Amino acid sequence: MSQQHDHHHDHHHDHGHDDEHDHSHDAAGGTVLSDVELRVRALESILVEKGYVDPAALDALIETYETRVGPHNGAHVVAKAWSDPAYHDWLMQDATAAIHSLGYTGRQGEHMVAVENTPAVHNMVVCTLCSCYPWPVLGLPPVWYKAAPYRSRAVMDPRGVLKDFGVTLPANRQIKVWDSTAEVRYLVLPERPAGTEGWSEEQLAKLVTRDSMIGTGLARTPPELEAAQ
Repeated sequence: MSQQHDHHHDHHHDHGHDDEHDHSHDAAGGTVLSDVELRVRALESILVEKGYVDPAALDALIETYETRVGPHNGAHVVAKAWSDPAYHDWLMQDATAAIHSLGYTGRQGEHMVAVENTPAVHNMVVCTLCSCYPWPVLGLPPVWYKAAPYRSRAVMDPRGVLKDFGVTLPANRQIKVWDSTAEVRYLVLPERPAGTEGWSEEQLAKLVTRDSMIGTGLARTPPELEAAQ
């Protein structure tokens, strides 16, 4: 069962990961790639070597799916929760059903839990043993989410990690770190920015970033959105 941790950490749980996330480790502690990952990387190398695939284009495609296509689904969920009280309550009570009602289903999203940021509590998500991630609402996990430094520091030093992402929270704000597993994945519902009263779901969705739904970032404010356009 997944666990939630406050600022301090006493971690203990058993991940029931499927084969896709079943990474073993060598004697030096490095990750040993699965057979599927090795085949994918070998195929990618061959296609690049023969000139069938442009590495830059491949990287751009992955980056687009990581930061735009996938997170667009989650932004829709968040925007609806911000603007529809009934949907908000449903999301907090049964995130899996609420998310599925919008058509976002599939592997890695079978068992979802939504955790809400408030002025008193900030939530952040990690998978300490590998990279369990809610693909249907967030797309591919970013490289840093899978990296050992994030997986360890997010639990031991969440404020330090947030600072690395440019987020500084008030000292009295509690930070809860949620550890995803193959059984349960989390979606952070960020705080709705001030000054957005009366905005449509489409407008609100533009304020939602991938990192704000992981908890390593905050939703954009209206001035930030204007500056980005």
